[in-house]
Amino acid sequence: MSDLTPEQLKAAEFKDGICAVIAVPGSGKTKTMMERIGILVNKHGIAPENILGLTFTKNAAAEMKSRLVEVLGDRSERVHLSTIHSFCYYLLKREGFVFEIVSGKEQLILMKEVMKQLKIKDLTVGTVLREISLAKNNLIFVDEFKELFVGDPSMMKVAVIYERYDDLKFKKMLLDFDDLLIQSYVLLRDHEKIRGKYLETFSSVLIDEFQDTNPVQLEILKLLITENSADSSFWVCGDDHQSIYGFAGASVGNILNFKTMFPLSEQFILELNFRSTQKIVQACSNLANHFKRQIHKEFKTNNIKGDDVIVLESSNEMTEALALVREITDLVERKGYKYNEIAVLYRANFQSLYPEEAFLQNKIPFYIQGGSCFYKKREIKFLLFYLRVIQDPDCDEADEALLNILNAPVRYISNKSKAELKEFCDKKDIHLYQGLKETRFDTPFIRKNIREFINFLDPLIEAVDTFRPSELLKLLRNNLDYDRFIVDEDLPTIDDVIIENLNHLQLSAARYDDIKSFLEYTDTFEDSNISENKDGVSLMTIHKSKGLEFKIVFLIGLVDTLLPSAKGNIEEERRICFVAISRAMELLFLSYPLGYLNQPSKKSIFIDEILGNKEPAVE
Repeated sequence: MSDLTPEQLKAAEFKDGICAVIAVPGSGKTKTMMERIGILVNKHGIAPENILGLTFTKNAAAEMKSRLVEVLGDRSERVHLSTIHSFCYYLLKREGFVFEIVSGKEQLILMKEVMKQLKIKDLTVGTVLREISLAKNNLIFVDEFKELFVGDPSMMKVAVIYERYDDLKFKKMLLDFDDLLIQSYVLLRDHEKIRGKYLETFSSVLIDEFQDTNPVQLEILKLLITENSADSSFWVCGDDHQSIYGFAGASVGNILNFKTMFPLSEQFILELNFRSTQKIVQACSNLANHFKRQIHKEFKTNNIKGDDVIVLESSNEMTEALALVREITDLVERKGYKYNEIAVLYRANFQSLYPEEAFLQNKIPFYIQGGSCFYKKREIKFLLFYLRVIQDPDCDEADEALLNILNAPVRYISNKSKAELKEFCDKKDIHLYQGLKETRFDTPFIRKNIREFINFLDPLIEAVDTFRPSELLKLLRNNLDYDRFIVDEDLPTIDDVIIENLNHLQLSAARYDDIKSFLEYTDTFEDSNISENKDGVSLMTIHKSKGLEFKIVFLIGLVDTLLPSAKGNIEEERRICFVAISRAMELLFLSYPLGYLNQPSKKSIFIDEILGNKEPAVE
């Protein structure tokens, strides 16, 4: 504990009751939380098994467990540290609930089954799942959902699906991740004896990243604590400035209104940033001054003054990416930085395209945090497979591509049928597309689908030289109803990521006159300079960067309508920007193009706010 600051020590030594620790980025809040657990055990005699520590991701929970070993040694294993969802799973299983978790692909299949039963075709699976998830995270059950949307035909369809979806899961004894929260809340709310058992078991409850809680999570936490008790404590830490998951139901109001919810609670503020230079801390402070609702805090650091924030202006997205190359090359070759000490952050997934291209061409190794490079994304690859078959169906590459697109969109071609097709072609020594024309499948329905597939492709193959790649991509998307198919095949994502990726594929293809040259270009990404062991420059969305830090951060695409997003709430967009710039330790670059998507673009308002060139609005 000797290395705790006085502010950290006060927060860590808080014994009984309720308190909130508000922490600026890089102020060591997780460390403080772990030291608090050590104090509870070593100083106050709290048994480790009577302590519950919660966070939001498996990685964060693993890090907490690792840090706690340093504080408590072997006794750390007796402390219940987990994600909120894992705790709810533990709770329900311990109380005798019999269920299996449904997630990912299985969840999509279930929802498709429900929508097929109800003959609802004008809504996408992703949209429905997103609406139901938001409702559950806000504790809106089916009956209330119906009342809220009386007179809205589209949302009333969602309500019907919501009810049928829950009924189907109940019959199959399945719970999705939202159900874990809902069922745990109902159990603790309605069964006083069970609630009493957990109140007795966990006398100390701690939660990290409290700003990311949603309404149902908050209600579960309230049921796990006893207010005004001398024998229990509820300790939360977080930062309202870093609440960026509103799209997933998180409510920044949970931390902003903490004192109102718990009037007798205490508040500690950790204001000393150990991560960043004074210049970067000042940039964070400048931006924070523009929040309309916030918990006021000073931004302090004992680190060196550092370099000024650097602003890069470019003519368009491609020249912006080349500017990154120049700066990164200089940083590595002249200033001695390593590639893995550098991160390029962006608001939307598709923005990785131009940096990827520029880095690949200039042999700069890079790593896509939490994903794959642009041309290897699932929704992109399917369309490239179509181009491959259309460009030359009689080649080995087209054979592989054909197998991938037979069910994109779904044509109910089984793996058995695919195997039979391959066997037939091997015997006749012909390529798969020709074999597809000659093979007679047993099922009339499949024969019909294959015939329609061939009738669609044949004219495109014959006229391939007349198409520009962007034109053909647009035709494929429209005639195959591809966008709907690909969205229905994936879980809900941030800001319609998949559709944006498809739009940018077309923009990228527009630079090429023929399909062959475009495919040759995308092939370069197969053997690319992408680092598999994270030793390259990190490319990631701002959301993926939360909790991470880098010596150097480039925040790109700082143009109006993108950051801030035209679809987003300005306060949350500002918080997203705040998270991005606060990842930087030594150098921060802000980059914007004067032209974006072949249109003039306007510099983001956040740049002047970060630099301190714009006074906060007075209300």
